[in-house]
Amino acid sequence: MRLAIIRQRYTPHGGAERFLEGALEALLERNVAITLYTREWPQTKLQLIEPSIVDPFYAGRLWRDWGFARAVTRQIVAHRMNLVQAHERVLTCDIYRPGDGVHAAWLEERLRDAGASLRLRVALSPWHRYTLAMERKLFASPWLRAVLCNSKMVRDDIKARFGLPDERLPVLYNAIDADVYSPALTAHRERVRARHRIAQDATVFLLVGSGYRRKGVPAAMAALARMPETAHLLVVGDDRRVGAYKRLAYDHGVRERVTFAGFQNDIAPYYGAADAFVLPVLYDSFPDAAMEAMASGLPVITSTRSGAAELVTGNDAGFVCDSRDVDSLVAHMRILLDPQARARLGANARGGVLPLTPAAMTLKLVLIYKELLEFSVAHKIAARATEQRTGPATSEAKPLHGEDGLDSETLPRAAEGDP
Repeated sequence: MRLAIIRQRYTPHGGAERFLEGALEALLERNVAITLYTREWPQTKLQLIEPSIVDPFYAGRLWRDWGFARAVTRQIVAHRMNLVQAHERVLTCDIYRPGDGVHAAWLEERLRDAGASLRLRVALSPWHRYTLAMERKLFASPWLRAVLCNSKMVRDDIKARFGLPDERLPVLYNAIDADVYSPALTAHRERVRARHRIAQDATVFLLVGSGYRRKGVPAAMAALARMPETAHLLVVGDDRRVGAYKRLAYDHGVRERVTFAGFQNDIAPYYGAADAFVLPVLYDSFPDAAMEAMASGLPVITSTRSGAAELVTGNDAGFVCDSRDVDSLVAHMRILLDPQARARLGANARGGVLPLTPAAMTLKLVLIYKELLEFSVAHKIAARATEQRTGPATSEAKPLHGEDGLDSETLPRAAEGDP
């Protein structure tokens, strides 16, 4: 059996890659040959995977995505794989993993309170038009047999917008290592707080994520301004406009109570330094940071458009509100000023994610692969039997994974000027 994985940028420590590697190791042990199609192959523990470098020249994200999709599709067609899993919007795949969720849903949420200028820029953006067109075509593709949804929210978005049935939309959460992320991380509490000059007796609300607007940093700071002086917001992650957010903190009168820690190679100690986790994200299919916080025993406040919300509400592990509802955010944060409330909700949070072990999620993924691979074999046997009875297929028959699957609607039209 030959399995193809399509990932334009393979980052060994990325969420999608952590999700994949355990299952791929299990498949290698079952004599499944795996080829990874990517622009660049880094050093990784998966030494037996055969990398196939697909790196056409590009300038800008429209050309980047379109060029990679076109080039990798030609490779897939030429090599005739048994099963193709894509982490990018590529039309000739059997399995799609929408790690970023549904682009149309993200744009809807992003533009909910946007002004006319931003709405016009998005409407005229060639990259957004291309991405939306590819998304529609992908979910309508005759080759697509399963979508590995990383949350029920994503599953429901796809059902509502594209009409796929439940049986083609299995929910498969990312795994969490509850030994790495655990309440034992409180051993780092004093050191991390001292490093960032945060009072040891402050109630620290941790927010983890890059791209501050999308992650809800403005709402978190607005809520902090209505909290007691003992409340502190610790933001871990990058944003190219961090200076503007520091000025916003000044405008809210909370600059001394907001710490922008920037990107951290080792984020685990920061969960140990916090008392609660807050992520009023505009849209996120399933933030790994929320799972890490829950495993670390932190109560979580997140938004209704976060895939993590279903674990929070399902396990009584915190609170969920609209990303822009600052009043509700303040009310929830005030409840978490109480150490007893934090302890109860934090214990529920950890208990809620303990079943999502790497071994359990790997087994579930391997079983999905097994079912699809068996279907592929049965389909090929039936096709050969039909060919023996009726003769070879005509030249009009579709190839195993289509041609390039692209037409004028998904070709780049103009230079980029996206927001």
